[in-house]
Amino acid sequence: MNNEATEKYLETAKKNVLAKTGKTVEHWAEVVKASGIEKVGQQVAMLKEKHGITHGYAQMICQIASGRLNASVDELLEMQFKGKESLRPLHDAIAAYAGKLGKDVGIDPGKTATSLRRSKKFAAIVPASKTRIDLGINLKGMPGNNRLAEEKPGAMCTHKVRLESAADFDAEVKAWLKEAYEKA
Repeated sequence: MNNEATEKYLETAKKNVLAKTGKTVEHWAEVVKASGIEKVGQQVAMLKEKHGITHGYAQMICQIASGRLNASVDELLEMQFKGKESLRPLHDAIAAYAGKLGKDVGIDPGKTATSLRRSKKFAAIVPASKTRIDLGINLKGMPGNNRLAEEKPGAMCTHKVRLESAADFDAEVKAWLKEAYEKA
């Protein structure tokens, strides 16, 4: 984790898991490890189906069980951009811009994407291919257009913008990102 907002978010989530289940996140992480299930999706399903844990908390527990939350930011970004190194400067430019939107922005790299959070996720930076980043943006209720493609219902973000170069991360995309931050 890389900043104060992210740490605060995790601590709140851990307290909520304890309050809702009566058991700590560490307990649930041990349940995941003891299950012998290796795929995260199956681990999440097990926690949801057998133990009634909600999807978001189940995801967090599985990340803790795998040790991914103990990985450094550099290690996580290295995983994300393996074979896609040319896209890293674009990722860094997006993250830097997002960080300037407010002191409460959490920039949370994971194994496959970087989440941008305020009180909730407002965007995600996803290295989708060797030549493109898909910037997911939460702009509920906004109609899509040629650049701002609407995602399927239930997706992590409501819209997606395809970015292939720093020039694609222009004033229009920055305005959408700022609007999503303000709504979060």
